[in-house]
Amino acid sequence: MFRHAFLALALFSGAALVHADSPTASSSSPTDPAAYTQQIKQLRDARVARLTSPNGWLSLIGLEWLKVGANRVGAAADNDIVLKAGPAHLGTVTLDKDGSLHIALAKDSGATIDGKTVADAVLIDDAHATGTTNPTMVTFGHANFYVIDRDGRKALRVKDSDAQTRTHFLGLDYFPIDPSWRITADWVPFNPAHKMEIGSVIGTIDKVDVPGKAVFKRDGHTYELMPYQEEPDGDLFFVIADRTSGKETYGAARFMDVPLPKDGKVILDFNLAYNPPCAFTPYATCPLAPPENRLDLRVTAGEEKYRGGHPH
Repeated sequence: MFRHAFLALALFSGAALVHADSPTASSSSPTDPAAYTQQIKQLRDARVARLTSPNGWLSLIGLEWLKVGANRVGAAADNDIVLKAGPAHLGTVTLDKDGSLHIALAKDSGATIDGKTVADAVLIDDAHATGTTNPTMVTFGHANFYVIDRDGRKALRVKDSDAQTRTHFLGLDYFPIDPSWRITADWVPFNPAHKMEIGSVIGTIDKVDVPGKAVFKRDGHTYELMPYQEEPDGDLFFVIADRTSGKETYGAARFMDVPLPKDGKVILDFNLAYNPPCAFTPYATCPLAPPENRLDLRVTAGEEKYRGGHPH
């Protein structure tokens, strides 16, 4: 569920089918330090560009849970859901008991639905968008929303390109690039895949398929990490924590996207470990590092804690 939602936002942002703002793994070898450092910097720059795009994670301004029945939406105080942007009365979102959704726009709201000027429409949430189909987007001025589904609960994910989190972004901080943290790990496949529970910041629990584990050594000790995948042939997605978590790095988790194993090996480049959206906004629904991926060592590589904190 988590990964699917990130992919949906990646499509909305015009990115390829990769994790919404993830730095893709480096192909340069640490044996060429200058080329390796340059590639890491380029990947980090690309991440910042995606993160700060008008429809990126920094544009989030709301996560509004829907009740079954009619939900009046708009910026005026008399709405069931009061938005931080847009017209006083945008319209009514109706959530049926079977989970289906519909919106009827208020007259003169000025809003569009998937770029079209229509009075009403069925809403497709992110869990039911398939293939290249995106969730239905309702746009009003420089703001918009679409519906997300988390364990059957539906919410409006509201974004605004003028959000202060975006316009006052303070940039990203990193540990110094250290080639020793680009580790070639042994890949131990699971057949069949193991099940692993992944919690989230909103209290949900997902059961994901784990195709195998990465086993590596650091300072004479052996460690294991377990990834999961949204797509059968997609990258391995690691949700990790370590002894810097909550101190130098974001407490809930950091993420890594890793190419598929080759010849029984997998490259874990911790210099590309990055913060989840929840490090920047209280309006995301990020996964937490599972117990299996809480490393008993200090990973002094990758992205550090965001110094801007959360707006509330």
